[in-house]
Amino acid sequence: MKSSRSHRYPRRVADLWQALLGLIIAAMIGTVSARAADAPPAGGANHIAAQLLAERPVAAGQTVTLAIHFTPAVGYHGYWLNPGDAGFGTRLEWTGAGHAGEPQYPVPETLLISGLMNHVFQTDYALLVPYTIPANARAGETLPVAVAADWLACTETMCVPENARLTTVVSVAGPGTPAHSDPRFDAWRAKLPAPLGAEAHFAIEGDHLRLAIPFPASGVIDHPHLFVATDGAAAYAAPQGFARLGDMLLVTLKRAGAKGPGSLGGVLRLNAAGDGVAFAATPGTVPVGGTPLAGGDDTTTKLPGLPWLVLAALGGGLLLNIMPCVFPILSLKALSLARAGESQAEARAEGLAYSAGVIVACASLGALLLTLRAGGEQVGWAFQLQEPRVVAALLLLSVGITANLLGLFEFSVPGFATKGNGVGQKSTINGAFATGLLAAFVATPCTGPFMASAMGAALLLPVASGMLLFVALGVGIALPFLAIAFVPALRRALPRPGAWMNWFRRIMAVPMGLTALALLWLASRLGSWSFAGACLVLAIVVIAVLAMVGDGQRKGLGRGRQAAGMLLALAGAAAILLPHTVRTPDAEAPEVLAAQAFSEAALGAARAAGHPVFAYFTADWCLTCKVNERIAIERETTRDAFAKAGVVVLKGDWTRRDPAITRYLTTQGAAGVPLYVWYPAGGAAQKLPQVLTPAALAALPAGK
Repeated sequence: MKSSRSHRYPRRVADLWQALLGLIIAAMIGTVSARAADAPPAGGANHIAAQLLAERPVAAGQTVTLAIHFTPAVGYHGYWLNPGDAGFGTRLEWTGAGHAGEPQYPVPETLLISGLMNHVFQTDYALLVPYTIPANARAGETLPVAVAADWLACTETMCVPENARLTTVVSVAGPGTPAHSDPRFDAWRAKLPAPLGAEAHFAIEGDHLRLAIPFPASGVIDHPHLFVATDGAAAYAAPQGFARLGDMLLVTLKRAGAKGPGSLGGVLRLNAAGDGVAFAATPGTVPVGGTPLAGGDDTTTKLPGLPWLVLAALGGGLLLNIMPCVFPILSLKALSLARAGESQAEARAEGLAYSAGVIVACASLGALLLTLRAGGEQVGWAFQLQEPRVVAALLLLSVGITANLLGLFEFSVPGFATKGNGVGQKSTINGAFATGLLAAFVATPCTGPFMASAMGAALLLPVASGMLLFVALGVGIALPFLAIAFVPALRRALPRPGAWMNWFRRIMAVPMGLTALALLWLASRLGSWSFAGACLVLAIVVIAVLAMVGDGQRKGLGRGRQAAGMLLALAGAAAILLPHTVRTPDAEAPEVLAAQAFSEAALGAARAAGHPVFAYFTADWCLTCKVNERIAIERETTRDAFAKAGVVVLKGDWTRRDPAITRYLTTQGAAGVPLYVWYPAGGAAQKLPQVLTPAALAALPAGK
């Protein structure tokens, strides 16, 4: 029998009496208003349901992750490994041939009841347990695993001890056996605190504990709270003080006992979303001073002010209009407003419809992004471009737009198509709205100098504030067209319609065609060249269908319905046949800087060794990233300057989804790439501009 005990009881008699007294008072207060729902369910079912699961089959002698998934009933909560002033954590007694390690808890919440601070989980949560199976296990067999679990299920007025005997089986995989993983484990892992990667220190000063926790100066902290895992070391309900000093977070806690701890461990919650880091602290020197932060659960954000962030989102959206995939759409829509005879009312209606489409697209993407993050997914801005099928859909869309701009066929719904000789077909309101949707969606892979900080903040702010920034981004994208629609002088300054628009339209097909080629290359990076080849075949078929439509339009034949049916059938076949998994990265071509793959461990090791560090984060679909790499990063002058100073270069490739990189981007207040961070030896981290120059990089080691 293997056992693992992860519970914590109040160890001091005074603490125990305080806990009992608090629960008695809470129960007495709640007796008058207690409802039938507070009573145990009929049939003796637990108020917190529990289930034991294994992630995947595993080879003999290897370790698999087990999950104990708890689902509290409405109004109930369970407890963290150190429950705080009252309650107790989960107690586990394992039975089986293998060996169970210590359970890993997600970042908890705080719950203050009658002056008692509790560390709890009020929604479903999972304890992840490493389980090593015997080396002599035979391939193909299934090993039964059981655990006797005890826990406390509480409301704010009552507590019920509960238990269950949970069972599962672990399949022993043989050589070459595919090991399909339960996808829920990734979401549960995302809720675990990230390892700090550097040692923290603490010191006892009077009746206080002071901690120095390494944390990047550029990292965003919102609603921090420090959960102490060491039982009896701190007064849980006492106010907590936080201050920033360079790359150090200073925390002040009130001591709970006369004797200080020999070591201190716990979890630092970074924000209200539940992100956190796990730390271990040893006695050492803790600096004084720093810039105070508001602490505890009523912490105010240290992000830039919301008005400034709104302006940054507006500016970032405005800059997106010059991107090669957006500019053709915007320019042709703008020229469409110069049509002879169009009234002011029509121009304004079209401008509002276009703006509404842009804002709806940005807000929808923002809502989806925030929803996925709330569900535990480690995603960031332009996350959809990490999915091969989405890239394939964008590729086909870009091919269709390019064909339309070249005059292969006419399509009036987006609002930039032409009629007859190519001069000014009147766009409908629906067409302008659809154009706005399209422009915003194809712009999302990009970030700019202003947009980066705003989108990073949107992922950390409360939902309402975050959504406001996504809406502001949409307004920024729509601003040029909106200004042309509402300012007659701007509209009059545009060239008048004429035969030249046919040539301009074809010229605008060039950047859109280059966008399609870039998406084809990205498809090869995400899903292999065979995947890209399949996308190319689909693109050729789409061009053939559209050419048939165009031929029918020129001959006055109606082939729209026939073409729509063919395209729908093609889309269905593509959705079924195209693979949706992201391939394993190929070996990269030799780079000038010979960068190491980014990880928190590699960063911590380089910093601990006293090396300067240049960390950069990129993606194959990020145009700004690739320009910076070609112009400034992958240069011999940069390599020589870094080599002379012993700079360690770390590269985070975010082309494919990587939860570790996403977490780091979040701590840096970045929603996506590019991100460039310079760590001088022994100094504070510096976030670099998103537009780099060779001279600026080469001067970094000299501190210029």
